[in-house]
Amino acid sequence: MPDGVLSNQKKINQGRITKLDALIIGAGFSGLYQLLCLRDKVGLSVKVVEAGDGVGGTWYWNRYPGARCDSESHSYSYYFSDEILKEWKWSERYPGHAEVVRYLNFVADKLDLKRDINFNLRVCSATYNASENVWAVETEQGECFECTYLITAVGCLSSTNIPTFPGHESFEGEWYHTGQWPHEGVDFTGKRVGQIGTGSTGIQAVPVIAETAKHLTVFQRTANYSVPAKNGPLSKEFQEYLDANRADIKETIRTTPNGHPFVISERKVFDVNDAEREKIFEEAWEHGGLGFRACFQDIAFDKNANDVAADFIKRKIRSIVKDPKTADLLTDIDHPYATKRPPIDTNYFETYNRDNVDLVDVRSSPIECITPKGVKTGNAEYELDIIVFATGFDAMTGPLLRLNIEGRDGIKLADIWEAGPKSYLGLQIPGFPNLFTITGPGSPSVLCNMPVAIEQHVEWVTDCISFLEDNKIASIEATKDSMDKWVSHVNECADVTLMPHAKHTWYYGANIPGKPRVFMPYAGGMARYRAICDDIAKQKYIGFKLGETDTGDVWSAPSISVDDLVEAAMVKGPAV
Repeated sequence: MPDGVLSNQKKINQGRITKLDALIIGAGFSGLYQLLCLRDKVGLSVKVVEAGDGVGGTWYWNRYPGARCDSESHSYSYYFSDEILKEWKWSERYPGHAEVVRYLNFVADKLDLKRDINFNLRVCSATYNASENVWAVETEQGECFECTYLITAVGCLSSTNIPTFPGHESFEGEWYHTGQWPHEGVDFTGKRVGQIGTGSTGIQAVPVIAETAKHLTVFQRTANYSVPAKNGPLSKEFQEYLDANRADIKETIRTTPNGHPFVISERKVFDVNDAEREKIFEEAWEHGGLGFRACFQDIAFDKNANDVAADFIKRKIRSIVKDPKTADLLTDIDHPYATKRPPIDTNYFETYNRDNVDLVDVRSSPIECITPKGVKTGNAEYELDIIVFATGFDAMTGPLLRLNIEGRDGIKLADIWEAGPKSYLGLQIPGFPNLFTITGPGSPSVLCNMPVAIEQHVEWVTDCISFLEDNKIASIEATKDSMDKWVSHVNECADVTLMPHAKHTWYYGANIPGKPRVFMPYAGGMARYRAICDDIAKQKYIGFKLGETDTGDVWSAPSISVDDLVEAAMVKGPAV
C-alpha cells in the first residue's frame, strides 16, 4: 500500500476508538490466560492486541533452527485446567517451537479466545489520562483503544538485540536474527554460514545448522556451560504416569524455587566424599536437563561448591571435543555455573568434531567489521554466504520500553527506568495507575519455568482487578516507598546467590550497550514470591495506593514493610 494511502487509512482508524474495560498487549502464554480470566471470570470487556498474525508470543517469532523449550513439556503447560491437561499430549520431553505453537493454538481454539484477539497490530504508544482514568493506546496501524486496565503480556525475551558492527549494511549475503526468523525457514544447503553468539539460542542452533551447511563458522566471545538435554519421545508409560500424578506434579512446580518438576536436593557438595559426589554428578548428567543444578543444594550459593560442579562439566566437555585447542576455547569459561542462563543441548559439543565446523575466539580477536564478503576479526576475514545473529534480546525492559508508555502528568516509563528498572513486585510502577506488567522486572520470570510464573501473575492480577470492581475502586497504583523497598529486596536476594559473579550477562543488561547494569529478575524463589504476593493481597493490597470509589472515598492501604512480609511468607528451601 502506498505511503499516502496508509497515512490516510491511519487517520480514518484514529477516528474510531474502541472502548474497553481492559486491553492486553501480547498473545502468548500470558495474554491468552489473562484474556480468559478477565473475560470469563471477571466479566469485563477485554481485547488482546498482537503484532503477529497468530498466537504464540515469543514462540511465534523464535523459529530458528533447533529452537526448543528448556523446561520439560509436562511442566511447560497451563495447570489451571484439568481438562486441557488431560486432552493435550506432548510428544517429546522438550518440545520444539512448532509444537509449543500448536499447543497454544489448541488452547486458544478450545477456549474460544481468538475472537477477542486483534492480530497484526503493533502498539506504538500508551498514555494515561488522569482526568478520565483511562489508558489511550495507539498502534502503528492506526487503531486506537481506550481502557481502564492496561496489561502488558509482551514477554521477557521478545525484543531482539542486533549488535551494530561497522559495515553491516554492506554484506552481500543474507543475514538473520534468531528472534525474528522467517516463517518459511532458511535453506543452509551448500552455504558458508557464520553464527555470532553462543548463549542458549546459539547452542541450540549450531548442531542443526551444521547438518546441512557446507561450512559453519561459530564466533564465540563467551564460552558457556551446557548440560545434555537427553531429549526424546515421551513413552506411553510416562504419559500414563502423568495422567495418574497431575496433582502431585502441580504441587511440585508450584512449591519449588524455579517452578520445575524436580525438587532441589538438601545435601551439599561437601557432605559426600569424592567418589559419591562423582557418581551423583554422573547420574545427573546422564538424566540430562536443568535438574543437573538441583543435585546439590549449595551450587547456586557457595563458590567452592560451584567450582566442583563447574569442573565436572568442563571435564565432560573435554572428553567430548576431540581437538584440544577447540576444547580449550570451549572450557575457558569466566563465570560460575548457572550464574548465566544455564543452557541444555543436543549434541552441541559433539558438533565441533565435524569437519565442516570451526570455532573462532572473538574475545582475543574481536569482530572489527562486517564486509561485503563476510566477517572480519583482528586476525582474519571469513567469507560467508549467510550470517546468523544468535545475539539474544534486550531482555525484560526492552519489550516494555518500546511501547512508549506515559503515565500520570506525562511521566515516561523510559525516564523512570533511566538508571535501571524499578517496580513493586514486578507488577506495577508508581505513576502508572491500573497498568500491570506480567512477569516484569523485579519478579521471578526468567529464573523460572515461565508458565508457572505467568499463571501466578495472571491470577494475582485477576483477583486484584476483581477486588477493584467489586468495591467500585477506580484505580490501583504502587507507591514509591513500596517500590524502593522492593528493589532493595530484589538486590539483596541476588547478592545471596552467586549471580553477582557474572555481571556480564543479560540478567544485568550487559549485552546492550548503554543499558544500566541492574539485576532484573527476583532471585528469592518462585514459592517465596508467591507467598509474599498472596500476603499482600490478603492485607488489601498493602504497598499500593487505591484510588477514589464512586462515592468519592479514597482507600488507603498501609505502607509496606518488606522485611515483615518476607519473614511472614518464608517458605522452606533455597531461593533461586
